[in-house]
Amino acid sequence: MDKTKKPKKVFVQGPINPDFVAKSIASHQSKTGIGAHALFLGQIRADQKEGGVVTGIEYSAYEEMAEESFHQIRESAFEKFDLICMHIYHSLGLVPTGEISLFVFVSSKHRKVAFEASEYIVEQIKANIPIFGKELVSEGGYVWKENS
Repeated sequence: MDKTKKPKKVFVQGPINPDFVAKSIASHQSKTGIGAHALFLGQIRADQKEGGVVTGIEYSAYEEMAEESFHQIRESAFEKFDLICMHIYHSLGLVPTGEISLFVFVSSKHRKVAFEASEYIVEQIKANIPIFGKELVSEGGYVWKENS
């Protein structure tokens, strides 16, 4: 792992806008060595919970620690997979149901590598990043979200 690389900014305030996703894809069209992209978009579900239906999730994190953990996941993915590029964005603050809170975008020469790397990265994020989600429910309360 390259300790000299500075961690990239991962967090964005509020939902990840679909226009941002589209611009990210469009900005890679000039990189003609890429043969495959894999995208993962995490969207907020309106799950039924005790106290009502989820209306959104309010995310918080120990940002410095989380950014370092994201950096470690990024570096390990580049070591493990033959990737050309990778982008990870995660929301902080309130994200209403139906909106995007996680955007993982990987590019490689071949689709199998892109698919495998994307799954690896998402699983590592869920298991290792200190992000906390408070699910807001329709009856006015909240439930702390547990990753599964």
